[in-house]
Amino acid sequence: MMDINASIVDQRLSGIVEGHPEFFPKGLDETRKKSYAFVLLCAKIALGIGLSEAAELMTEGAGDTGVDAIYIGDVDDGEFEITLFQGKYKHKDLTGQANFPENGIKAAISTVTTLFDPSKKASMNERLKPKIEEARSLIRDGYIPVIKMVLCNNGARWSESADDLIVNCHFPSDQVAWVHLNHDEIVRVLKRSKSVDDSIKLHGKAIIEDFNFRRVLVGKVSIREVAELFNRNGDQLLERNIRRYLGVNRNRVNAAIHDTLLDEEKRNNFYFFNNGITMICNKFRHNALQGEDYQLNLNGIQIINGGQSCKTIQETFNNSGSLTQLSDTYILLRLYELAEDDQDFVHDITYATNSQNPVDLRDLRSNDDLQMQLETGIKDLNYEYKRKRDDTTFKNHQLSSSVVGESVLAIWRKKPHQAKFRRKDIFGKLYSEIFTGLSPTQAIIAALIFRLVENERKRPTQKSPPSFLPYASHYKAMLLGAILMRELGVTLDKLDHRVCEKAEALLEENFPAYQKEAQDNIKEALDKLYGGTEISLQQLSATFRRGDLLGYLGGEYV
Repeated sequence: MMDINASIVDQRLSGIVEGHPEFFPKGLDETRKKSYAFVLLCAKIALGIGLSEAAELMTEGAGDTGVDAIYIGDVDDGEFEITLFQGKYKHKDLTGQANFPENGIKAAISTVTTLFDPSKKASMNERLKPKIEEARSLIRDGYIPVIKMVLCNNGARWSESADDLIVNCHFPSDQVAWVHLNHDEIVRVLKRSKSVDDSIKLHGKAIIEDFNFRRVLVGKVSIREVAELFNRNGDQLLERNIRRYLGVNRNRVNAAIHDTLLDEEKRNNFYFFNNGITMICNKFRHNALQGEDYQLNLNGIQIINGGQSCKTIQETFNNSGSLTQLSDTYILLRLYELAEDDQDFVHDITYATNSQNPVDLRDLRSNDDLQMQLETGIKDLNYEYKRKRDDTTFKNHQLSSSVVGESVLAIWRKKPHQAKFRRKDIFGKLYSEIFTGLSPTQAIIAALIFRLVENERKRPTQKSPPSFLPYASHYKAMLLGAILMRELGVTLDKLDHRVCEKAEALLEENFPAYQKEAQDNIKEALDKLYGGTEISLQQLSATFRRGDLLGYLGGEYV
């Protein structure tokens, strides 16, 4: 019997294949296109990104060594995240019952064993190789890879015997995590907009009062209640939370929460160690005649701070079912009853309670004056500026704030290495440096330069593209910006609406020539730095990451 969720996913894949032919390599038949689309959709769902972003991560094809897509995160506290995707899609069997195949588990184990040991050789296709060598370069520099292997299918999880294979490979659990993603999880995420109504029981006394025309509750809740609330509703509770769940193995804070909960001596003091949960709802009700231990009935629940703690509690509780004493471990709960039209206030609370972590601050910055001024000015120049994240495919006249920030940092602020490897700081520590004083024309031209350079990296038009091309986009864009300014005959402060059209025309007409000049300059700089010796891909990745090349580029460019 056909599974409804499996059928929904299959229909969604058909829509991706028909609606986005640009995402697929040439030569794929309809069956392979649907398999490709499945991995694409899984990457979008797992990473919380748009389809076009997910398409950039795809490596599926001959020589993919069992890696259908790969995401490499920024370095954070000496570690960097790598998320690998392997998809197994059954086209004729939509019952949703088939297990993820054991041979897929074997291939995944072999992949982790081989690819992340810089001393081992592996044959890889041209889409995968630069990314793996970039990861290996980071490993050689002493950074620790934290790997999440996402195994995707339109069926059930792998078997117990496959679990034994994972256990027997002896990968450290804090460094390699195994995640199953299937049709049920995909549909659940696609349905996230549904309001969450549920109940939760408090422990002991609680403070409930009206404050500034809103209702506020502060109380204590068992972590069992938190785990069971998430088991019932999943990540629908986190729709407004600006952080994605990083996983126990990915984040030191989450790992510390996990360890505290498993420590018999520290567990009872968990309430004092943790900052607690901030929850909002449209309405909450309780029996006010009770003095304590209220049962709260909640409508429209969202957790806007503490989602990391909640997910870690859920995972720890579910994997430690024998630890019944976890029921006597508590966490602080702040609950705010807000009207549905109180969106600005929700935004302010979310910013105030999450701004210590700049990972996902783009949405929080989207309503400040700098972003709104850019939007207005860019619109007057016939472009559309997307201040907030958007899952739709971008059109030629649309510019995202994240791409503008990245390209401006590389091109006009002349920090190409930071633009690539500190992207999470673009709307955090680097925000003022990037956006203060930025004119709409400067934003547009930077984004257009970067778009041309990235298109060339993804689909080279050159007969023999240089070996450094996969790593050099930000440097190349910076040089192109300098060349364009030279040709325009203006300084950066004069790059405004009066020369915008001319700058666009020069870019369109002369990009091949500008590109060649930029690449020649990079090659000369590499020759100076390495004395003309052969350079490995790992060395190239490290060179562009560390900014070593800046001192060797021609003075007129930097």
